[in-house]
Amino acid sequence: MEVIHKKSAFEDERGCITDILENEIIEYVTMISSKKGALRGNHYHKESVQYTFVLKGSLKLLTQMLGAEIETTFIKPGDLVFTPPMERHALVALEDSEFLILTRGPRGGENYEKDTYRLTESLLSEGK
Repeated sequence: MEVIHKKSAFEDERGCITDILENEIIEYVTMISSKKGALRGNHYHKESVQYTFVLKGSLKLLTQMLGAEIETTFIKPGDLVFTPPMERHALVALEDSEFLILTRGPRGGENYEKDTYRLTESLLSEGK
């Protein structure tokens, strides 16, 4: 997991422009809204690369590579998280939240579940 705190590339009296990704191939863009307390993810992908970009709210992010300790971090609007293949990940909404999932790999549309491997035990209960 890598968290990048995105900053505006350009800003004036009209507002700002933020480049979320640069020089990346993205096949799917998904917008997710989560109510406070909702658990999302709790799975991993064998092939897909995933970016999470927070638009609104705040989330607790738990990640784990096989055999490693669970890492916990907190993300907020403007944060971009990179999740590589095989990294277990789960998100808990700390308040009503909205975020984008930008994906490269077999993980969208009709293929949504093709590269999703659900965990039998929640990262949340393991990572307390």
